[in-house]
Amino acid sequence: MSSPAIDLPPPARSRAIDMLRLGGVPGLIVLVLFACIVVGGIWRLTGHVVTPYDPVALDLSSRLLPPTLAHPFGTDSLGRDVLSRVVAGAWFSLMTSMAVIAIAATIGTLTGAVAGLLGGLADEVLMRITDLFLAFPALVLAAAISATFGGGLATTALALAAVFWPWYARIARARILGLKNLDFVTAAITLGASRRYLLLVTLPPLLAPTVLVQMTMDVAFVTLSLSSLSFLGLGVQSPLPEWGGMVYEALPSQPRAWWLAAFPGGAIALTALAFNLLGDRLRDQFDPDHRRNGD
Repeated sequence: MSSPAIDLPPPARSRAIDMLRLGGVPGLIVLVLFACIVVGGIWRLTGHVVTPYDPVALDLSSRLLPPTLAHPFGTDSLGRDVLSRVVAGAWFSLMTSMAVIAIAATIGTLTGAVAGLLGGLADEVLMRITDLFLAFPALVLAAAISATFGGGLATTALALAAVFWPWYARIARARILGLKNLDFVTAAITLGASRRYLLLVTLPPLLAPTVLVQMTMDVAFVTLSLSSLSFLGLGVQSPLPEWGGMVYEALPSQPRAWWLAAFPGGAIALTALAFNLLGDRLRDQFDPDHRRNGD
């Protein structure tokens, strides 16, 4: 009589390899490429040159040149090399997006975890504040906040963090409500563990995977939102390059100078696609129920 099959969890290495299959591979490749660009941007800020040309230097004798070997992405209406500006713009777009996500996830996760763990009046007050932010369209609220305080990169980043944190609060609260009634949490409370200990030590490792997946997928949305605000003149200010601002600057030259909008727009689309693919793979690995249901 044969023994029943035992479904053992795959080793960590197998899970990592499985995560990189299909959608994870192209997403990871693109993200590694953009990571190199970001490092290059930091290198540039320290005085070293990593772009073919200075992204803000004017050359009026080379205005609106189509893509060539000398300028693979062409030049803009002021003679600036579009490839250099796309590469430099990656630093502003991606680093700002990641900063927004880090701020929003920290504030939102802490708020939701406190609300879910304490319950009662604290939960009611914190969740009503969260609902107040969720009542407004995110991009409209971010534009209003940014415009009120004068625009600019820092202001726009804080405005986006202000409209993204409520989603993390909702996610963290729902997760904490499901975790705090588990046997090991109840046992920890019985043994004298304080709520602070649960909030800072016991529950974060269980909450982290859910938040990490959401952060990965939200980078794409924040990048698109930042580009939209820059398109409206509220983000990175000229002459500094930012993908959304570059698309806005390209409008007067369309459709003749198609390359001015095509390349920064393609960078935005590629970034959003890469983070969404990677986020989907992470969600499949961290959420077995989702994988089984084929959602």
